[in-house]
Amino acid sequence: MTEEKIDSHFEDGQLIVDTVDKSEAYDATMLFAGAMVFVAKGDGLISPAETQKMLELLSQHFGFSSAESLELLGQVIEEMSDNLEAPLIVREIGDKLSDQEKEDIALMMLKVVAADGHRDASEMQAMSEAAAIIGISADTMHNAFDRYFDDKD
Repeated sequence: MTEEKIDSHFEDGQLIVDTVDKSEAYDATMLFAGAMVFVAKGDGLISPAETQKMLELLSQHFGFSSAESLELLGQVIEEMSDNLEAPLIVREIGDKLSDQEKEDIALMMLKVVAADGHRDASEMQAMSEAAAIIGISADTMHNAFDRYFDDKD
């Protein structure tokens, strides 16, 4: 059961969500990790290869240690399963990101989809849904695809 959201606002680069009982802070790292988890779970399970890829991407992008990346992924998975308002929070954070940050998220999602060596239609659908929630435009998604395939050469 979720608590009723009373207010949300940005403060020091974090989205603060106030409810009757508490305040919680969400930041862009949660959005990046959440988008990847959402895509990885698109086919029902997060594979070991997908987990490894998410840990690697968080470490590369944010300079996190493996332990910090693993802790963030665990927190995001728990938050996503317990919080029915997660898509609304993701949308509010996404609205504050630059096109470059959105392109980076899109590229990370693509890499997670490819991590286990095959594209599953449900993962591609999950990526499309996540992009819509975050507010990633078609042009930004195309730029991410270009970067992904440029890196493959």
